[in-house]
This record gives sequence, C-alpha cells and structure tokens, in this order.
Amino acid sequence: MLPTFAQTLLRSLLLLTFALSTAASARAQQGAFVGADHPDLVYVGRVSFARPEAPTFTYPGVQIHALFEGTSVAMKSKPEAGYYMVEIDTLPAFKVHPQRPDSIAPLASGLAQGTHRLTLTYCNEGMVLHPEFYGLVLDAGCSLAARPALPDRRIEFIGNSITCGYGNEGSLNEKSFSYKTQNAYLTYAAMAARALGAQWMSVARSGIGIYRNYGGNREGDRITMPALYEHTLLGTRGERWDFGRFTPNVVCVNLGTNDISLGNYDADLLAAAFCRFVGQLRSHYPQAKIVLLTGPMSKADKHLAALQDAQRKAVADAAAHGDHEVFRFDFTPADGSLGYGTHYHPTLAQHRLMADELVPFLRQITGWQ
Repeated sequence: MLPTFAQTLLRSLLLLTFALSTAASARAQQGAFVGADHPDLVYVGRVSFARPEAPTFTYPGVQIHALFEGTSVAMKSKPEAGYYMVEIDTLPAFKVHPQRPDSIAPLASGLAQGTHRLTLTYCNEGMVLHPEFYGLVLDAGCSLAARPALPDRRIEFIGNSITCGYGNEGSLNEKSFSYKTQNAYLTYAAMAARALGAQWMSVARSGIGIYRNYGGNREGDRITMPALYEHTLLGTRGERWDFGRFTPNVVCVNLGTNDISLGNYDADLLAAAFCRFVGQLRSHYPQAKIVLLTGPMSKADKHLAALQDAQRKAVADAAAHGDHEVFRFDFTPADGSLGYGTHYHPTLAQHRLMADELVPFLRQITGWQ
C-alpha cells in the first residue's frame, strides 16, 4: 500500500485536476455559443445537414473551418464519438477527444486579443460512432468573423483503410483496432493536400473494395465503394450526396488492395469494376483528372501485377472513349523499414513517404507549383 502521505498527495492532485477541468468547462459554458448552423462556419467533406443544429458525418477527414474573435475557444459535439485534430493559427496541431459529462472540449485559452483561425478535422471512421457537431463556445461578447477563405485547388481521395489512416499511430504490438490510433489528418492524403496547398476530402472505408471487399466473394460483393459512393453517409440508403458541393480538380482512387486480398479474385471482374467506376466518377466530374493508385500494403507479386493490369485496362478504356485525363500511380510497397502500424498498416513514416511520392506526380499532371 502507498504511504499515507503519498495517498494524500495523489488524492489532492486528482482533486486539483478535476477542479481545473470543471472550471474550464464552466468557463466554456458561460461564453458565447455559436451554433453549428452558423453561416460563417465552413464544412469540407461529406456532411449531412438533415438536422442543421447537429450536422453529422461518417467519413474520416471531415473539416470544420472558422475565424473567431477573442482569447479562447471550445467545441461542443457528441461525446465519446471520436477524435479531432485541432489547428489554431500557426500553432502545432493537437488532438482532442470530446467526452462526457457536458461534451464541451476546451481547445485554447490565453490567446492574443483579435481574430484567430480554427480548423477541426475528424480523425476517425464514424459509421459506429455517429459523430455530431453542435458548435463553438467563445469568450463572452465575441463572435465569428467572416467566412474563412479556402484554397481554390481541390483533391478528393477515395479509398480503404490506408486512406482512413487505420492504425497509423499504432504498431504491430496492438492486437486490435483502436480509434485512438487512427488519424486521417496524418495520412498521405492530408499530407499531400497540405503540401500542394489544396482543399481535400476523403470517401474511405476500411476493408472496402471496388468489386469485392476484404476476403469477399470471388464473384463480387453487393456493397462496395461504387455503391457507397453516391450517398452522403456510409451506407446505400438515405441522403444522396450533392456532387456540386465539392468539385475536385483531381480524384485519387486508392482501391484494389482488399480486392486482391487472400487471392481468389477474378481479374476480369476487377478490371471491369475499375472501368465502370472511372465512368461513374467522370459522370460526376467531367473536368477532373482521375488517378488510380496502388497502395503500399500489396507485395510486389503476381497479385499486385494483376491489380496494376486491371488499372491499365481502365486507363486504356477511358482513352478509347476519348478521355485522356485518367492516370495511374504506384506507391512503393512497404518492406518494414519504416515500421508497421496496427495490423501491418502504414505508419506515419510510411504515409509521409507516400505523400512525398505522390506530390511530384500530381504537380506534373496538374501543373501546380
């Protein structure tokens, strides 16, 4: 047992921590509340506004941008519904996890008087968590400034667990998935977009394929990315996505890793699915450049070769129909030299390498400097 003095000291520290947390929460509650439906909040990503006071989303990487006045800011959201990365001005980004009892998470205090820029990025896949954003709490008497300007360049990333950031903050020591180690903000997609000065959004789901999912049926699965893609939230029912809300210059498709998983796939069905999905994307984005990617989790073997061949056929099919804005790009297969995340997924270092590889290619095809 701990000595009496140590017990007393530990109890005092715990009480102090609780008191500080309670005080911060109380200050946040006493401030000026800005609801989620405020016109000067800017959302990027697939967000449903069926309930304007509580926008919801299920895909990782959804962002909320704001310019706010005052010296402090807190966010109010559904508690226990995942992690967010927070960017305030040029300060280092950090992660928060809104929790009970009041779902208000203090983000910053003691800032200089004036206007500050805030970006919240949802880190996780939300199909189980069902996150909801309720608004911001500012200093009493303060409000939002005008809507923040975002870059004109836009990239959409479509993918599987790699694009979701599955286990990128984890390691092989972890035996199971954890939302704590999934971070969409630190994926190759987000890193590449920041390097290019572009807006970005992701439509990604772990285990998803283009014609069959991880370990799926050889003949194909009914619910794959092409079916999910038409909807705002993860699923094939309910609200359909309005493609006019985000028109990308570039669409990067990182699919196929799950299709060739465990062997037993049909190469012809795989190629046909890529051809169809390119056509589906082109129907929504007539002017976008479409890039088919092969991820780093596939070994350089006959299965990766089959995936590459399927993508080449899709590029050739598009060209045969007069579409010469469809491309391919291969990431370097992971060899363990940069470590492995949870369940052999890419680490942060591997994601950085992926971004470093992808950025020059995107500059080349877009002319972006």
